[in-house]
Amino acid sequence: MRISFMLCTSLVDFDKKRVKVFLDEEFAFVLYKGELNLYGIKTDQILKEENYHEIVRVVLVKRAKLRAANLVAKREYTQKQIEDKLSQGGYPSSCIEAAITFLLEYHYLDDERYARNYLLSRVASKSRKQLVMELKNKGIEMDTIETVFEEANVEGDTEEKAVRLKLKKRKFDFKTATYEEREKMKAFLFRRGFPSEIIRNEVNSSQYDEEYYGL
Repeated sequence: MRISFMLCTSLVDFDKKRVKVFLDEEFAFVLYKGELNLYGIKTDQILKEENYHEIVRVVLVKRAKLRAANLVAKREYTQKQIEDKLSQGGYPSSCIEAAITFLLEYHYLDDERYARNYLLSRVASKSRKQLVMELKNKGIEMDTIETVFEEANVEGDTEEKAVRLKLKKRKFDFKTATYEEREKMKAFLFRRGFPSEIIRNEVNSSQYDEEYYGL
């Protein structure tokens, strides 16, 4: 965007209180309707450069930090999730970056901590593959995912127990299950990312009592 020449080419309602401002035909930011009058922003009118800088470097940075702080005060987020939330709110990239820096500086945002808590709260019921995919979708880097898996020592019989929990929840009856029912259950577990060898061992097990489930 050319900062030296900023013509307001369009104003589009963002919601009932806010408006999307387009400068030189490019989306610039979102402001409250009252702020349009404050900064003299009108369609086909030039926005003063000093007003532009005040909006982007002061008003919106402060607002982005406050928005981000309010989000993490309610629950934990990943860095990507906060970036997405602020982007959806129409904040410029420079304001999003400032808000992220603020959260990281005060340890309100920590992807490794998020991944660790996410893993420990779900490892008993999900496969490693499924957990890795979910964490990646939330923006967690693979190096961080591998680190938290190593720290939590999520190996051994963990996935076996998770499969058993799935079987118990779905009331799978080892004694009466037909071949077709066993194959259907195997397919269900495979789609959730459990290793095929563990699936075969658990679904074909001849143990039927509560002790087997280990729950």
